[in-house]
Amino acid sequence: MTQTPKREVAIVGIAGRFPGAKNTQEFWNNLNAGLNSISVIPQDRWKWEDVYGDPQKEENKTNSKWGGFIEEVDRFDPLFFGISPKEANFIDPQHRLFLETVWQVIENAGYSPKSLSGRKIGVYAGVSKNDYAELMGENISAFVSTGTVHSILANRVSYFFNFRGPSEAVDTACSSSLVALHNAVRDIREGECEAAIVGGVNALLSPRMYISHAKSGMLSVDGQCKTFDASANGYVRGEGVAALFLKPLDKAVEDRDNILGVIKATAINHGGRSNFLTAPNVTAQSEVVYTALQRSEADPRNISYIEAHGTGTPLGDPIEINALKKAYGQYYEERGLQPRENSCLLGSVKTNIGHLESAAGMASIIKVLLAMKHGVLPELLNFTEINPYISFEGSPFGLVTAPTAWKKRRIEGKLLPRQAGGS
Repeated sequence: MTQTPKREVAIVGIAGRFPGAKNTQEFWNNLNAGLNSISVIPQDRWKWEDVYGDPQKEENKTNSKWGGFIEEVDRFDPLFFGISPKEANFIDPQHRLFLETVWQVIENAGYSPKSLSGRKIGVYAGVSKNDYAELMGENISAFVSTGTVHSILANRVSYFFNFRGPSEAVDTACSSSLVALHNAVRDIREGECEAAIVGGVNALLSPRMYISHAKSGMLSVDGQCKTFDASANGYVRGEGVAALFLKPLDKAVEDRDNILGVIKATAINHGGRSNFLTAPNVTAQSEVVYTALQRSEADPRNISYIEAHGTGTPLGDPIEINALKKAYGQYYEERGLQPRENSCLLGSVKTNIGHLESAAGMASIIKVLLAMKHGVLPELLNFTEINPYISFEGSPFGLVTAPTAWKKRRIEGKLLPRQAGGS
């Protein structure tokens, strides 16, 4: 897949709901205060006591009773969106949450939905799990086909707002919302749409995936995501919804939009064959990071922060660091540069809110945009001692172990914008 880097893409609106935060302002307040928003599974989801136990010795049990949860996931005003209450009962809360968040991101960008009606606005939504269909069981109605199928999550948005650009749901598991972003950037550059709404959503409504993931050894047994730490023991599931409003940078400048950030380049790939189906591949990860750097034409010395995937697994964290070191090492070497120690800090929002799975990428990007706005890098929570399989020696990387002022770099007397990457 090729992508021309000539036309940069601006982010002109953000919206979202996250564990412990009803909007992006509350989200930032929590991050800035170093709050941990993980809790025991609420009783209005399911009785965690009924499925809590040893997944290796007991049938249909999970050793995790924790997660990051949003409030009022079941609340929705169907009449506002021209939907009957009867139909709304059969619509997956993920669809409803995303529809609400698209309205909010349009408002945040300073537009009215009516002003965008009939225009080539693309909709790209990352979504993966389908808990609500499971809960319905045999309760089948005509609305089940439109209320639970992932493709309708994006298409309902395009239908309601009368958008004429591409409309697609993307399911690539944990990378869903970032692959959706990549597709949107590509389509804006190729003229498939004049602007785009990009987002991701994840709702935890059933214990089924808790049980499956626990049997696979993926989940943290103490309910804490300890990214890059020696005691990392798995990830913590989380839910949320978020969206970005994208426009070509030149058009955003012309329209005097409030530009929150600029996307210089994106890249995607697949790890191909590795040790097993879900194991990350360090070479493939390195290649995709290097490709993004190359397309951005960035000076690596000016990239001062990377929001890592950082799930807090003892296998995945070291592989991600080694991939970053390999990609940056090649990029520095080709330019005859020497990295400066701790010149590019790493963090992960998953230590605050858990792993939002198909919405994880959007949470990471919005965190970076808010940190840029406020000039502060929130600390990496739950960190005590570096994972023994991780070494930053010979690289520009270090960790944000305390709230850190995010200063702009000055080159030849010129103050540069803050620059960051997302892995």
